[in-house]
Amino acid sequence: MRRTFRLRDREISTDLPAFIMAILNATPDSFWEGSRTASDSRNALSFGIERAMALVADGADVIDIGGESSRPGSAYVSEEEELERVIPLIEGIRRRSGIPISVDTRKASVFRSALAAGADMLNDISALRDDPALAAAAAEAKVPVVLMHMRGNPLTMQENPGYRDVLAEVASWLRDRALFAEGAGIQREKIILDPGIGFGKRQEDNAALIDGLDRIAALGYPVMMALSRKSIIGNLTGRPVEGRLAGTLAANALSVLRGATWLRVHDPAETRDILAVLGGTAFRELP
Repeated sequence: MRRTFRLRDREISTDLPAFIMAILNATPDSFWEGSRTASDSRNALSFGIERAMALVADGADVIDIGGESSRPGSAYVSEEEELERVIPLIEGIRRRSGIPISVDTRKASVFRSALAAGADMLNDISALRDDPALAAAAAEAKVPVVLMHMRGNPLTMQENPGYRDVLAEVASWLRDRALFAEGAGIQREKIILDPGIGFGKRQEDNAALIDGLDRIAALGYPVMMALSRKSIIGNLTGRPVEGRLAGTLAANALSVLRGATWLRVHDPAETRDILAVLGGTAFRELP
């Protein structure tokens, strides 16, 4: 089954069961060192561009660039610092490749600058809550928008999170944010929902969201899963971040079988392999 998705002014397509969004962090403090572009180095820009080209070669459909860590306990960075981290990197990649670029930001000013530099998508972990101007900016630009569930903010989100029914609560919250985005003028077919694994959630909450992901997919929007090397994988396998690839691949396979059509990952080549196996398994009907 061939999948297509409309970006700002072009379409992307894949014969695999899901699109692959590869992570490129223009930060010195994101939780896995392997995803960083060494932004505190004199050679950060060239390193980041070469890392992006490697992700392209490994089969990424989109590269997601963020200049602000969202690991638990992290705080906002200034607009100026985020712009300095993100914009030269987008410009440098765009000079080398036409790969679709997503910008991971909560700030309308950073989004607009990224768009001018060549970005094609918005990935907002606040689901358009943090900056009142961001929804209108995204609607005007006609870009796809990823809306992620999060309790609180990265600084506070892991302070005693709790739910009565995490699946029902997250699904309802995401539906409301999607309707808000549509009301702001963002096209329904360009809204992607992310249940926010690890963002204001306990281990059992994360597991329930993976297991019941079909209920979120039933809302009728594309669903993205961002599980790559996260603590849920470490807690299940007992492995440190650098040893969590196999566990990540297994969790991503389960997510696709339950309805995910986007995967945000650190390792696109290995992700393509599991998707190729899933897509080529004739006895299983994929969503």
